[in-house]
Amino acid sequence: MIHPSAIVDPSARLADDVQVGPFSVIGPDVEIDAGSVIGPHVVLKGPTRLGKRNRIFQFASVGEDCQDKKYAGEPTRLEMGDDNVVRESVTIHRGTIQDRGVTTIGDRNLFMAYSHVGHDCLIGNDCILANQATLAGHVTLGDFAIIGGLSAIHQFAHMGEHAMVGGCSAITKDIPAFIMVNGNPAAPHGLNSIGLKRRGFSAEAIKALGEAYRLVYRKGLTLEQAIGEIESRFSLDETRRFIDSLKVSQRGIIR
Repeated sequence: MIHPSAIVDPSARLADDVQVGPFSVIGPDVEIDAGSVIGPHVVLKGPTRLGKRNRIFQFASVGEDCQDKKYAGEPTRLEMGDDNVVRESVTIHRGTIQDRGVTTIGDRNLFMAYSHVGHDCLIGNDCILANQATLAGHVTLGDFAIIGGLSAIHQFAHMGEHAMVGGCSAITKDIPAFIMVNGNPAAPHGLNSIGLKRRGFSAEAIKALGEAYRLVYRKGLTLEQAIGEIESRFSLDETRRFIDSLKVSQRGIIR
């Protein structure tokens, strides 16, 4: 299952069925769980742990030292869950001791060609980074976040669940859950209603989220006033999650 031209450090721990393509390099302190496929010309550097059934395509660099100038070789980590797809020339860096010390990636994410995940990022499940999408350090993505091609997210920014960023956008503030943003600088463009329908959200929930969006973005209220109005009018789990994404913001929301 390991091509003769691949270089695998003796301390790396690979499940018996892991496939490693020609000319790939797997360094020390790398752990790869069952069912994973490492393509040709891939570099994996530890400490890094990959879960089950991940597929890494050619020329990807996963678990490399971060680009933070303060990084001085500390033993930081990358942890990736199951069923992720990492396409050609993707770069994913480990954490720094200035933050959690670990870059964390959940399950079933798709990283399209040339996308980048900076140090200390926290990525949920079922996210998509289109071609050349870029996450600076310390970025958080909620589940089902989608980032269009050639878009960039500023360090420490938070993107809520089921939110969507259009292509060629510049994100410098936080993105609440369930909404769409686009542009440079990015501006809100409504509820991600099509995405919510595709993922099985009820008509009641989508209608309530649409009303909550209008209270935040269309009624001229302060954020605190809008949150109060939403809390008084709606009791759905979805609107509570929308409010939570507003309250967690540290950089201020795109508005």
